[in-house]
Amino acid sequence: MILIGVTGWGDHQSLYPEGTKSTEKLKLYSGFFPVVEVDSSFYAIQPLKNYQKWIKDTPDRFSFIIKAYQGMTGHSRGKIPFESTKEMFDLFKASIQPVIESGKMKAVLFQYPPWFECNKESVQMLRFTREMMEGIPVALEFRHQSWFMPEMREKTVEFMREERWIHTICDEPQAGQGSIPAVIEPTSELTIIRMHGRNVHGWNNHGQENWREVRYLYRYNDKELAEWKQHVEKLSEQSKEIVILFNNNSGGDAADNARKFIDMLSLDYEGLSPRQLDLF
Repeated sequence: MILIGVTGWGDHQSLYPEGTKSTEKLKLYSGFFPVVEVDSSFYAIQPLKNYQKWIKDTPDRFSFIIKAYQGMTGHSRGKIPFESTKEMFDLFKASIQPVIESGKMKAVLFQYPPWFECNKESVQMLRFTREMMEGIPVALEFRHQSWFMPEMREKTVEFMREERWIHTICDEPQAGQGSIPAVIEPTSELTIIRMHGRNVHGWNNHGQENWREVRYLYRYNDKELAEWKQHVEKLSEQSKEIVILFNNNSGGDAADNARKFIDMLSLDYEGLSPRQLDLF
């Protein structure tokens, strides 16, 4: 099974009629795609009512990839608004219970920061995290090149298999230490692919005032998508399920690229929400 979607559902204007309320967008989104990445959970642990609404707004076969809270991945550099790390994990796990109970959760995505290097301390943190998330499928995305240097690549992949991490394969700019190559190797029955675009200048230019707005400014062309079609076909022989998420949305390209890729793979999803007829 191959599921294709995008990151978030709020900023993909090509999917929604003008004037669509933000509270109605997920319902419309689920008429186009069978899966979405929840990124608001990275910035704050979401209240139960949010997840309960999102479950209600989506059809039975819909799936969520939930991004782990930034305090759990080290993005906040140890500064967390909780009494302890355990409390933070416990509150996060409690918040996502409605999604788990609904059967709509594919995995929690742990995307680690560019300074999360391959060393013993990081490995210990990954093992601790896996223990804290026991019983919940977790996906792993690195942003530091050291994990996939030639001498470490196979060791990293094997570590993920042993520790039961879902490999998140990335397509992103090859821009030095703060980026990783696309390593086309699955580690579990589920493989996640995140398409970040290939904007090298935007990826590294942290000094720009609008850096976050241009980092994912990229539109995949047909040749690039065709290359990934081959990768996905190869992975389909090794993984029972593949989730592909387009995150190249600084210019609003993610939804268009995702829909194009669905067509290229000749996918036809059943159980999507009914779409509104576009009569004009």
